[in-house]
Amino acid sequence: MSGLVQVVVYPPSPSGGRRVRADGEILGLARSARDVAELVRRAGMTGVTEANVGEAGAVEAWPAPEGPPEGGAAHSPLS
Repeated sequence: MSGLVQVVVYPPSPSGGRRVRADGEILGLARSARDVAELVRRAGMTGVTEANVGEAGAVEAWPAPEGPPEGGAAHSPLS
């Protein structure tokens, strides 16, 4: 992946992890902000760390359990 990539972190699944997707590709299942940072790092993105994953402009997280608010995703805690 190159350039700006929009990463979406979905609501928790019944197993407790959150699916992480970028450019239509599922990167994996994250159980913490550290997992999200590692998945996006492996996908080639830089500058996303465990400490800033919730504030990083390219990472959107849907709140649980009701899903995204109308009109798009919103940032929420990932742990």
